[in-house]
Amino acid sequence: MPNAPSPDPRLVVALAYEGLCTFELGVAVEVFGLHRPEMGPDWYRFAVASLEPGPLRATGGLTVAVDGGADLLAQAGTVVVPGWRGAEEPVPDAIAEAIRAAHDRGARVLSLCSGVFVLAAAGLLSGRTATTHWRYLDALARRYPDIRLARDVLYVDEGQVLTAAGSAAGIDLCLHLVRRDFGPLAANAVARRLVVPPHRDGAQAQIVERPVPLPHEGARLSPLLDRLRRSLDHPHTIAAMANSVGMSERTFLRRFKALTGTTPGEWLRDERLRRARELLETTLQPIETIAVASGFGCAGSLRHHFRERLGTSPVAYRRRFARKAA
Repeated sequence: MPNAPSPDPRLVVALAYEGLCTFELGVAVEVFGLHRPEMGPDWYRFAVASLEPGPLRATGGLTVAVDGGADLLAQAGTVVVPGWRGAEEPVPDAIAEAIRAAHDRGARVLSLCSGVFVLAAAGLLSGRTATTHWRYLDALARRYPDIRLARDVLYVDEGQVLTAAGSAAGIDLCLHLVRRDFGPLAANAVARRLVVPPHRDGAQAQIVERPVPLPHEGARLSPLLDRLRRSLDHPHTIAAMANSVGMSERTFLRRFKALTGTTPGEWLRDERLRRARELLETTLQPIETIAVASGFGCAGSLRHHFRERLGTSPVAYRRRFARKAA
């Protein structure tokens, strides 16, 4: 395509189609499509494109009007594919070809929830790691066995191709992309307007054993969690934590997992990683200093946990996410 336009790196285009999943489209609009003058003139521009004739009827009976068709999609620097109309619904060749062409021109392509089936039909996930809502994982594996499925994560970032799990995980992935493009301060500002956590690790599980804790567990353990977050650089033993809330160690471990979905050790590790990421993003402190301040004790331990949990090093993480932090 010698005359094809170059992708506009700040143009985000959401793909619309008959049977469109309304929530996922709303996520893309909220993150990329709202007017945000505080972000300056370099912020995203947003549009909706369709390759199907309208009017398009979305989930819930809403009618969607679009801004353009294939020509608009061809200009996008980022293409967002909301939830597809059904795991067993074939993806039309025209849609698959347009998504593949956008990728080949250099556009980033994101799928939210079941939108992963569109990326798979376009051939963008072959040999790559991807995820989707837990309800669709088996169907995706049957139809596309060459995809490496990440079954228990919120999202996967493969660079130019990104996939999110369930509907709300689409918020996490879109905020992650804001972090990539504009840094953590911008992502935090968007998250505040959305009234959501500014960052949930993509490796976080989709499902925990009990997402809503029993009231008495939250009342007794929540103050402890607050104290632990304020003292991540101190050692914390199971015995000391259990004693501080007046429980036996066995009772404490059971109720802690019921509240958080994980063990005290894993919870502390993830909170310490979160603190280390924050310091890497917003300060120029040496890696050794950050390791001590976040509770890992030494740079070697910090590097080990970054590699094991995040698949990168502290230095590489800082290079990627702190370059636009101010």
